Amino acid sequence: MKPISNFRVSLTVSAICIFALCGGFANPLLAQNNPPAKQEMDTELNRKLAKFLTGTRWEGQFTMTGEDAPPKKEHYEIIKAEKSDEGDFWNLVVRIKYADNDLVQPLPPIEIKWAGRTPIITVDNISVPTLGTFDARVVIRKGTNGQPGKYAGTWSHGKVGGHLFGMIHKITDEDKKKKADNK
Repeated sequence: MKPISNFRVSLTVSAICIFALCGGFANPLLAQNNPPAKQEMDTELNRKLAKFLTGTRWEGQFTMTGEDAPPKKEHYEIIKAEKSDEGDFWNLVVRIKYADNDLVQPLPPIEIKWAGRTPIITVDNISVPTLGTFDARVVIRKGTNGQPGKYAGTWSHGKVGGHLFGMIHKITDEDKKKKADNK
């Protein structure tokens, strides 16, 4: 029996690796370039994001650039989040507490882009009735192991702006009851 040379073994192993990477097996890297598979993955990510965002309370803090002061508290609620049929845009119904305002209203379509599996809210000078024009980039991270979700980003409103960050909590039936009792 002839011994197998190291070169032949190496060549065979290399061929198997190339075969596996080029589609011999189900390869998630190739699935991303396969339009139907990518579309299914995008649809699933959007479905999960809509479920995650709907019925959430965002509690955190924001800073103002150039102001030497501690961060201020902020509070938002997303009552409903729904992917539109137009590109990366979403329809959000929100409750916003800002200064003396406390209102529930649909926002103009908001763009949410994906960086891999991470959603990023992308607001480009959007006018919100009664509140003014806003610009923001906000990264959303789903909580794990029973922890709440998190958000962080930058914002501007006219000539002011800064950073924002906080936690994303699901609004529970108990939260709804407390809110009703306080009315």
